[in-house]
Amino acid sequence: MGRLSVSLCGIELDNPVIPASGTFGYGCEFAELYDINCLGTFSFKGTTREARFGNPTPRIAEAYAGMLNAVGLQNPGVDAVIAEELPRLAQVFHKPVIANVSGFSVEEYVEVCRKLDAQPQVGWLEVNISCPNVHGGGMSFGTDPNAAAEVVRAVKAVTTKPVIVKLSPNVTDIVSVAKACEDSGADAISLINTVMAMRIDLKTRRPVLANVTGGLSGPAVFPLALRMVWQVSKAVKIPVVGLGGVSSAEDVIEMMLAGASAVQVGAANLRNPYACREIIENFPAVMDRYGIENIKDIIGGAHG
Repeated sequence: MGRLSVSLCGIELDNPVIPASGTFGYGCEFAELYDINCLGTFSFKGTTREARFGNPTPRIAEAYAGMLNAVGLQNPGVDAVIAEELPRLAQVFHKPVIANVSGFSVEEYVEVCRKLDAQPQVGWLEVNISCPNVHGGGMSFGTDPNAAAEVVRAVKAVTTKPVIVKLSPNVTDIVSVAKACEDSGADAISLINTVMAMRIDLKTRRPVLANVTGGLSGPAVFPLALRMVWQVSKAVKIPVVGLGGVSSAEDVIEMMLAGASAVQVGAANLRNPYACREIIENFPAVMDRYGIENIKDIIGGAHG
């Protein structure tokens, strides 16, 4: 393998750059712009059991160093993804893809993961536990270590592919949630999801987003994400995928030094659809500048 190659749960990636869920659709939109096979892989749009239209508009707002979104998991539902999106993707992407799964009950996670696990194109299942638990009063699964563990155990019981658990940063102790996921059988952790935030329109004196609050992403959250990746990677033995405000090859390297085995790029894709390709193209020169021969050698290198 080349100097950019890394391994994620035993699957080799040509490079560690992965477009994050919700910022890359199901791949075909970006395949019209460039050959997406240059990517390590990508995480497709969060998929639920039933089709979802999402939240009312406006559901996107600008912030000084990023953006807010309250899209609300708009997607066509798992059966349509399997019947329509994956066959289209197979024509343009020839690597295993990460299937991002969302749900509002343990039963929904189980059903969606079981169906996607059976698809040969799917290499990993990324289980987003930032969704509100409809049976638990609306509190996110990811804010409670016990609820997170319950989801992981249930999903692992019906799947054979590696399960990556995507954590919410909207907690006081993300390490305890990560360790509960690891103890329950998670194969990897990805973090962070967006940070709860809001904006107010000075003219209307009302929240900008129809949902009032949304998730903050972009460069504003990078230092926060880096801190959490550092903490979690020191606390667990399974791989960590870092994300949150990553927009350059330098950012990817910083995330890997903090302990990430691979790195997802989110909001940068919405600002510049060629962002991931440019990061990959810039990688060798940036590695040379910092005396890095093989990228996998620096994983966790800042821990000392």
